[in-house]
Amino acid sequence: MGGIIVRPRARILHGHDWVYGTEVLKTFGSPEDGDIVSIKDGRDRMLGSGIYNSKSQIVARRFSRRRQELDIDFFNRRIERAQQFRDSLGVDPMVRRVLWSESDGLPGIIVDRFGSVATLQTLTMAMDQRREMIATSVQAVLGVESVVERNDSSSRKLEGLEVRSGMLLGPEPGSFEIGVAGMKFHLDPINGQKTGFYLDQAASYRQVAIWARGRRVLDCFSNQGAFAIACAQEGAAVVTAVESGNDNLHRIEANARLNNVDVKVVGADVFEILSSAARRGEEYDLIILDPPPFTRTRKGLADALRGYRELHLKAAQLLSKDGLLATFSCSHHVTAEEFGGSVAEAFGDARRTARQLQSFSQSRDHPILIGFPESEYLKGFLYGMTASF
Repeated sequence: MGGIIVRPRARILHGHDWVYGTEVLKTFGSPEDGDIVSIKDGRDRMLGSGIYNSKSQIVARRFSRRRQELDIDFFNRRIERAQQFRDSLGVDPMVRRVLWSESDGLPGIIVDRFGSVATLQTLTMAMDQRREMIATSVQAVLGVESVVERNDSSSRKLEGLEVRSGMLLGPEPGSFEIGVAGMKFHLDPINGQKTGFYLDQAASYRQVAIWARGRRVLDCFSNQGAFAIACAQEGAAVVTAVESGNDNLHRIEANARLNNVDVKVVGADVFEILSSAARRGEEYDLIILDPPPFTRTRKGLADALRGYRELHLKAAQLLSKDGLLATFSCSHHVTAEEFGGSVAEAFGDARRTARQLQSFSQSRDHPILIGFPESEYLKGFLYGMTASF
């Protein structure tokens, strides 16, 4: 087994599992991209086994603190352990995130289960090279009929990997229904968004919707309509869902019909809709903002914070005197403090005052690994309007 020796101040010496190229002191044994490597400190002490990719800024990702091979038995054990953990949390066994990358000791592997179908992403070179083995393990441990490859994420390019989607094992499932948070949704695991559905918000849908009774609700960046449908089920007076993706407009309408609720669907840019609604003097009692990432790099942080500030300024101008704002960020590089700060600045610009009523995080089947902040990306807040002091 080849390996790397890390510099004295490498973050892996302090509990992190990544080694950046700038943290490598020396490489030995001529490892190839995708190989397993030993990670050692300058005193030749073993820090663990990692997967290697010289094409990535993250040269090595540790997956074990001892010498370990990536064979079928290893994947079976890790998947079974991940299953048991989620069982202990009471997460729906048929609709859940089964594997969440480093949080489950499998860097770059993401697996979602939807009934008899599992979707697989392999976002690191070593795991991508072993995706057929991983799919076999997923099928065996979970007992699913089909494993679908959803490797169309742009993040694969950072590892020098091509994007692709299709079947890995079993029959092509077609479109079918799933249940999430008391709602029903049409799912197309091959052609749908991401791995099929945003399960990271599963807990938040109801937590937000319980505030919707009797309120005029505006659900922005609605995607497949989960927040809008949940609010309608909870007795909202009227629900409007705004989404710019044409494919998702039909999905929202179909999902609303499936749940026997009324949702007005608007296809438009959210920023433009908020601006035009403010010019018309419209008001809403509950606004939900769940946008895609505003930045995927640390370099884009300043622009992202400006974008969040503009978005929340527009939303603040539309809230009724007792209005509520539920807002989320899935930009990993934006901390909860920075995100909350941009909201506060926006409310200040709008000359509105609000209280924080609740905070949100990713669902429990997306566990956050202590010492590994990259595993935490979703943060959210519920704010309630109040009279200025």
